[in-house]
Amino acid sequence: MRLGSAFASGALSLLVACQSAAPRAEGNIEASTAVFERLKALDGRWSGTGTIGEEVMPIESTWRVTGAGSAVEEVLFAGTPHEMVTMYHLDGPRLMLTHYCAAQNQPRMVATPAAAPAGAGFTVQFAYLDCTNLADPLAMHMHEAQLAVDAEGVMRSTWTAWSGGKPDHAAVFELRRK
Repeated sequence: MRLGSAFASGALSLLVACQSAAPRAEGNIEASTAVFERLKALDGRWSGTGTIGEEVMPIESTWRVTGAGSAVEEVLFAGTPHEMVTMYHLDGPRLMLTHYCAAQNQPRMVATPAAAPAGAGFTVQFAYLDCTNLADPLAMHMHEAQLAVDAEGVMRSTWTAWSGGKPDHAAVFELRRK
């Protein structure tokens, strides 16, 4: 019994030491928190148009705060075979998203460093971090995203898909609160 306890104690000490030595996420906690609070304020239903290539279609989006205020969920194309969910959350000092795509992969992106938003509108740019369920890194996946809300409350999001290691196409959504 004593050997098991000593082993468990040693393993726990090693785990704590490894966690302490792990690199910390870079970011600006004040700016990330300010943008995250702006994302929370998008809670509600939105409608407008989506443009993918030459195709323009009506679109609806629902935003909601969940996880006791620790995450924001965005749902596009709800109830259709192409339904997609994007989850926004803070990870220490950085703002992140995970996009559960109709392409059946899950890109994760990190907001690029920016100043805290001032005034009524804001813009946040997200850069690729990694992607789960992506068998081939050259396969199509969302690689960049930008979300901008202007002073009049119009939300415009641009999602850039990559394929073959380079930009392939963009999906642009322009929405107003319902």
